[in-house]
Amino acid sequence: MTGLDAKFLYSETPTAHMHTVKVAVSNVSVLDGGFCYDAFLEVLEQQLRRLPPFRRRAVPVPLGLGHPVWVEDPEFDLRRHVSRRVLDEPGGDRELAAAVAEFSGIALARDRPLWELLVVEGLAGGRMAVVAKLHHAVADGSAAVALLQSVVRGNSFKASEEPDADLWRPEPIPGRRQLFKMAAHDHLTRWKGLPRLAVQSVRGARASEIRRRSFAVKPPLPLHHIPKTSFNVSLTPGRTFAMTSLPLADLKAIRRAAGTTLNDVYLAVCAGALRRYLSDRGELPARPLVASVPVSTDPNVARMSGNRVDNLYVGIGTDIADPRERLKHIYDVTTAAKEVRSLLGHDLLEQRADVIPPQIYRSIVRLWTRSHVANRVHPPLNVVLSNVAGPRERIFFGSIELEALYSVGPILEGIGLNITAWSYEDVLGVSVLGSPASVPDPWLIIDALHDSLDELRGVMGTEALAEQ
Repeated sequence: MTGLDAKFLYSETPTAHMHTVKVAVSNVSVLDGGFCYDAFLEVLEQQLRRLPPFRRRAVPVPLGLGHPVWVEDPEFDLRRHVSRRVLDEPGGDRELAAAVAEFSGIALARDRPLWELLVVEGLAGGRMAVVAKLHHAVADGSAAVALLQSVVRGNSFKASEEPDADLWRPEPIPGRRQLFKMAAHDHLTRWKGLPRLAVQSVRGARASEIRRRSFAVKPPLPLHHIPKTSFNVSLTPGRTFAMTSLPLADLKAIRRAAGTTLNDVYLAVCAGALRRYLSDRGELPARPLVASVPVSTDPNVARMSGNRVDNLYVGIGTDIADPRERLKHIYDVTTAAKEVRSLLGHDLLEQRADVIPPQIYRSIVRLWTRSHVANRVHPPLNVVLSNVAGPRERIFFGSIELEALYSVGPILEGIGLNITAWSYEDVLGVSVLGSPASVPDPWLIIDALHDSLDELRGVMGTEALAEQ
């Protein structure tokens, strides 16, 4: 396991669950005889032969002397990974979101591959949903899209009679001696590159800081004058969740009219929503909120596992009342942040994660959690805002159409709000994840997202948008 993948395992605590959540909603009323849970399990078992990341179990190195290793689980049992819930009909979006929230608030077991599915039946209109928990150590957003595309190719809710070419090859769990040997080999490889990494880090930090100071709109620094909000508290184990869809055409029209990027428009919509949410609660800070914006560092769209991500730190202009000016500010600061981060080196995050001893990282995370210090200090940043390019074409599983797709990443101690968007054909599925302590009612943020988009459309001019 790479250091960056392992970092997500080390970051997990009883209140900070490091899994991502995916929600796929489909209409199964077209199936003859209706949806059959047992048939679904049969098809899923066949598909797992084509999805290696779902078969691998993380085996820790004793005493934390090295990063865990991936092993084809010799004790794999599909029914330990899949559960079922039937809602009182007709279940709506809020009932589905409540089921997702409860499911999200339970950490993944470490004695099996790091994923679970919840099949939710009883949704209105003959719909059902498949909710997936996938540990971030297994895959980032881009890899998760590739996994979904792999499932789509040749898949349906009918069992295939053709033998799968990819045979299951379970492996024995390595013994202590073998694990120590593997860890020692990895350490030698990483430590050889330590001097070069140190020089690269110093040079990159110097060059990026010089460039950062040269911008009129400077990208913020983590831990530096970050305002404290109700999002930035110690977490409880439970989760709150809500989701919605935004018309992608509207965001693209605003992008063209403003001369920005689509991600800038998404960040501006989120910024307007958070400004309204905090203002309504009487707690809008004078300083702008700072968001961590994950960015992919790997152009390989076929990668189905691992993490190739970096983060931009962006002041999202929540102190700016005018939506047009806020969008311009976000465009300026993200442009600067991309250049600064490029000078620092996108691969440094992964390289540094490889050499930090697991015991040190785990100890710091656990101390931070147990002390509840997040309730008393200013946070390293305020919120995570992520935007992942999802499937561009409509997805069908045989005759079943995938109607909606949502995804959201984890929240952290002191950073109790994650807003993630996954595009799907002509819509942007947006999910809001918090905890009862940080976001008691995520539907207020959902409402504010729609208000923010309406506001941005208004100031850009509806006639101008219609012409785009």
